[in-house]
Amino acid sequence: MDTIASLFSFITTPVSWVIVQFHSVYGAIFGPDTGWAWGLSIVSLVILIRICLIPLFVKQIKSTRAMQTLQPEMKKIQERYKNDKQRQSEEMMKLYKETGTNPLSSCLPILAQSPFFFALYHVLNSIATGDTIGVINQSLLQSAQKAHIVGAPLAAKFTDSASKVEALGASLTDVRVVTAIMIVLMSASQFFTQRQLMTKNVDTTVKTPFMQQQKMLMYVFPVMFAVFGINFPVGVLVYWLTTNVWTMGQQMYVIHNNPTPGSKAQASYLDRLTKHIAQHNKVGKRRDRAIVKAIVAKGRDRNEFERKFINGLSKAGLAAQADGTVIKSDSAATAQAEDGTPITAGGTPKRQQPKRQSKSQRQHGGAGGAKAAGETDEPKTSLTKSDEPEDTKPAAAAKKGGAKPAGGTRSKAQSGQRKGPQRPKSPSKK
Repeated sequence: MDTIASLFSFITTPVSWVIVQFHSVYGAIFGPDTGWAWGLSIVSLVILIRICLIPLFVKQIKSTRAMQTLQPEMKKIQERYKNDKQRQSEEMMKLYKETGTNPLSSCLPILAQSPFFFALYHVLNSIATGDTIGVINQSLLQSAQKAHIVGAPLAAKFTDSASKVEALGASLTDVRVVTAIMIVLMSASQFFTQRQLMTKNVDTTVKTPFMQQQKMLMYVFPVMFAVFGINFPVGVLVYWLTTNVWTMGQQMYVIHNNPTPGSKAQASYLDRLTKHIAQHNKVGKRRDRAIVKAIVAKGRDRNEFERKFINGLSKAGLAAQADGTVIKSDSAATAQAEDGTPITAGGTPKRQQPKRQSKSQRQHGGAGGAKAAGETDEPKTSLTKSDEPEDTKPAAAAKKGGAKPAGGTRSKAQSGQRKGPQRPKSPSKK
């Protein structure tokens, strides 16, 4: 522990100074020796640190999305060089360099607040052992040792012995119950934060090993917090629980307002945006205009949810523009041309499919029994066909010529015999 303390001694004094300043404010309200004064001082320290880390958090979000975009290319490299690990690593680094992506950027907020975490741990450990540290003098040390959070001293740990806990003015049962509840809350908040990221803000159209790793971390991190949490003082548990809750709320805000393309969160966001634009006929916020602009610029590369968004605007009689705004379309989906032809959102008449004709209409050459141009309602006299039946034609011709019709010709023809001279039958053998 001395080695770690020496490594982070440069930040121990600033951390202790910030805690003392907040304690002087809350001490005037709740009393200097109360757990509220010291507990809220630690919570305020967390909030101050996380506000300073917001730029790193934004960079983390951009890096995570860039990594998700590169997942298909990374998978191709892994499959292409699966037997050559060195070449695979070289191609991966080349891809990162070309796209300007850094895999470690997603860990920046955790790495940046690690020094504050260890500095706070050393400050609270010094309070537990009765040693002054930084700007915390003897009087402040005695005040911190008297502070209890729901019956548990600020510097007590789950693994402390009964004698050590009694020296801090508390019972072992109270300390273990309070620390166990805080460890469970800390692990649960970590699990919910990771699960929220995996179920709502991940592109579901891409299945890569990166997603499997994230799912594994969703279960590994809470277990790690539970294992290491039993060795943290109550003050450090307050710090870590507060930072987890902050991360969860910050992530919920980002997912709600700026979701990852292709994720379930984007589908919900675009559905809300479509209803808002259709109601007000404009894109209100600058953030929304930026998202509409990006969707329009994608063109044919839009995903399923983005195409649905554009179609929803068209049905509402609106058209998205390249600058992220929308305009009313003079040719809405319900508009029609002068000849009754529906008009699309682009302003061009919609081509109609020809009406399907029945068999009788196709045989007579007209749709719906319509007559051709130039036809009249007068009956036409057929010049090629006679009104008489075909069977009466030979008889009529025979009567005219005075010849007797061949009575058995038609019946023979109908019975399947050949016309013309028949082949003589061969004499039967006796």
